[in-house]
Amino acid sequence: MNNAAALALELTGIEKVYNRGKPSEVTVLRGASIAVKPGEVVALVAPSGAGKSTLLHIAGLLDTPDAGTVRLNGRDMAGLNDAARTEVRRADVGFIYQFHHLLPEFSALENIVIPQLANGVSEAQARARAMDLLTRVGVGPRADHRPAALSGGEQQRVAFCRAMANAPRLLLADEPTGNLDPATSDKVFAALMDLVRVTGLAALIATHNMDLAARMDRIVRLDQGRVA
Repeated sequence: MNNAAALALELTGIEKVYNRGKPSEVTVLRGASIAVKPGEVVALVAPSGAGKSTLLHIAGLLDTPDAGTVRLNGRDMAGLNDAARTEVRRADVGFIYQFHHLLPEFSALENIVIPQLANGVSEAQARARAMDLLTRVGVGPRADHRPAALSGGEQQRVAFCRAMANAPRLLLADEPTGNLDPATSDKVFAALMDLVRVTGLAALIATHNMDLAARMDRIVRLDQGRVA
C-alpha cells in the first residue's frame, strides 16, 4: 500500500535483539514488516516464543526497535520522547492482554471511567461512554460489580471496553481469549469483533486459535523473526 497516511499501523524492517553483544544474545525480530488499515482486523499467528508480544509492544510504543520504522496513522514515531509516546498511547492505542488486569478495588464501570478521566474527559461523559460500551458487550447489568464478582468472560469483556474507552484508532490484543474455555472464548471473541466493527478501528490480534484467526479479515504469521 503506497499511501502511508491511510494506514493505522505500519511497521517496516523491525529488528529487535536482546542482550546484544553478550553470549546470551537473542535475536527476536529480523526485519519484520506489517501494515494494518483502519477498519481491518488482522490475526497475528506465531509459535510460542516467536516474538509476537515483542512485536505488539513495539507497535504500541511500549518498546523500541533496534532498527526499522514504526508509523501510527502515517506519523513516524522515531524521536518521540517518553511523554510524547505516552500521549500517543493514551489517545490512539488500546491494549488487551490474556489476563484482564482490571483494578480490583473499582467496579466494572469505574475501570472504564478512569482512563477517560486521565485523558481529560468529564466524569459525566466518561460514565456515559463506559455504560454504553458495557451494554454493547452484554455486561451493562453488571456495571457496578467489582472484578472478583464477575465471571472470567465478563472480566475480559470489561477489559475490552477499557481498551476502547478513549476511542483509539488501533487495538492491539495479545491472546485476548487465551485464559477462557472454548465456549466462553467464542462468546467473548464475538463481543470483541462486534465492538471493533461498530467503531471501525484497526486491530492486530495475536492468537494461537486458528478458528478465531479464520474469523478475522486476514492472517499473518510471525516465524523466525519475520512476518509472512
